[in-house]
Amino acid sequence: MKLVRRVFLACAAALLAGGPVLTQAASGFPAKPIRIVVPYPAGGLSDFQIRAMAEPLGRLLGQTVIVDNKPGASGAIGTQAVATSAPDGHTLVFVNNGFVITPLLNPKAGYDALRDFTAVSLVTTSPMVLVVNNEVPADNVAEFIDYIRSRPAGIEYGSAGTASFGHMATALFSQATGLNMVHVPYKGEAPMTMALRTGEVKALITTPSPTMMSAVRTGQLRLLGVASQRPAPLLPGVRPIAETVPGYAAEVWFGLFAPAGTPPEHVARLNEALAKVLALPEIREKYAGVGALATHSSPAAFNEIARSESARWADLIRRTGLKAE
Repeated sequence: MKLVRRVFLACAAALLAGGPVLTQAASGFPAKPIRIVVPYPAGGLSDFQIRAMAEPLGRLLGQTVIVDNKPGASGAIGTQAVATSAPDGHTLVFVNNGFVITPLLNPKAGYDALRDFTAVSLVTTSPMVLVVNNEVPADNVAEFIDYIRSRPAGIEYGSAGTASFGHMATALFSQATGLNMVHVPYKGEAPMTMALRTGEVKALITTPSPTMMSAVRTGQLRLLGVASQRPAPLLPGVRPIAETVPGYAAEVWFGLFAPAGTPPEHVARLNEALAKVLALPEIREKYAGVGALATHSSPAAFNEIARSESARWADLIRRTGLKAE
């Protein structure tokens, strides 16, 4: 998204200017270990990202950073627990786009993403990619669109599950192009990828995970475009879908939020520490290895991303009638 890119460029410039080593704030924050709740299962991409940065973040803050996995209800259980925790900056939640999407799909999620939280910072961004079965006669997005239009019944596309981000990103593509595309949900990346390889589905808009990109590099699948407004730094040579479908973008982001009411000076201290951690070459390399770009932001910019994302996906849900499983 344009907003994410502007945030990244502005913050990258700020980081180049350098800054003093963090010292404990006059308020004494943090006064105890920082607990970061990951509302998704251990071993996943969210878990990997936050554990990679926990030790250097704790070193900068002078306190241990504890990672606490609380999965369930598409992230709602762990997120709700943070929403009701003390708003002092010692308890945070590490989330992705599902943070704003889940309460739009489920009124009983137990939290309001915009009312109950305040942003700390983005951590990573990763644009989705359009990947097709090798039998699809298309080498770029324009040819792919022509191929679908030549088939009166449209084509089947896969996702890692109903109301997953891949499902919503492809529904957005279908809406933007007026194409007839039939959703086929699977239970996770592995069966979804296999279905694409065998031709059970013809296309996916998905994350550029190591598994997916390995299938592309070995010629098992074909990569047609990236769902960012401009070329993606981690995918050199891959053209943006937006060059053919103006305005189209679908980027996965991960970031940290604190409960609403957390003192701004505590949020600022956390944000400053995160800026330094995300500038570390070893952290950037680890994230790049899983297709994610380390992306720091100001709290205000990340709050605005959450608001704009909520509005965009709420509009798609209204227009398509999309529902969670």
